[in-house]
Amino acid sequence: MKKIISGGFLSGHRTYIISSIGILSALGAYLVGDTDIFTMLQSIFTLGGIYFLRKSSENKRNTNGKHSRKISE
Repeated sequence: MKKIISGGFLSGHRTYIISSIGILSALGAYLVGDTDIFTMLQSIFTLGGIYFLRKSSENKRNTNGKHSRKISE
């Protein structure tokens, strides 16, 4: 039960899965004719931004400050 609540094997990948499903649904809505191209592009850029924002914060967390620059000594 604890694995299900904490996310199990998808615990670190939920943001990527949600943003990729959102991008696919925006493309599908455009292809079906429910939205226009501007709404589709707005959705894709927003969800892509969320994906890359999460990716950049993961990279910063992995360094643990080992390679951070010092401003002054």
